[in-house]
Amino acid sequence: MTISMYQASAPRLISSMRNLSTILDKTQIYIDVKKIDPAALLQFRLFPDMLNFTRQVQIASDTAKGVVARLAGVDIPAYEDNETSVAELQARIAKTIAFIETFTPAQLDGTEDKAIVTKRGDKETHYTGMQFLLGHAIPNVYFHVSIAFAILRHNGVEIGKRDYLGNP
Repeated sequence: MTISMYQASAPRLISSMRNLSTILDKTQIYIDVKKIDPAALLQFRLFPDMLNFTRQVQIASDTAKGVVARLAGVDIPAYEDNETSVAELQARIAKTIAFIETFTPAQLDGTEDKAIVTKRGDKETHYTGMQFLLGHAIPNVYFHVSIAFAILRHNGVEIGKRDYLGNP
């Protein structure tokens, strides 16, 4: 039995983004009930050399929309990375989900061996589609969603494993 590139990507990414959205719903409730400054959570980082909560959400979003776009050979939509509130982060997640939902199995299936090249500064990394999806993109989305979750949990937001996993 084989699993399609579509099934391994789009539904998993949408699920992760929806779970992150649910976590942000609970975060807004926490902010409202505790009457805390939202920036206290949005700018929080687990360690000084780590990225803050907002950047964790932005990178999860960028990676999720980027992988399906690269596999399908379409332009990756650019988001400005200027969110300063939970509502703005929610809007970003909603845009990301809506973008991923536009892809069909026909666009992603068969991309297992597609050449994918990413650039970071002047460094290029070469992948096949399957390597990029399973060895880089999916773990990267899960990493940044996990760190966002940990930041909120560390700060008292009442979330748990079920919120992270959702109902895939």
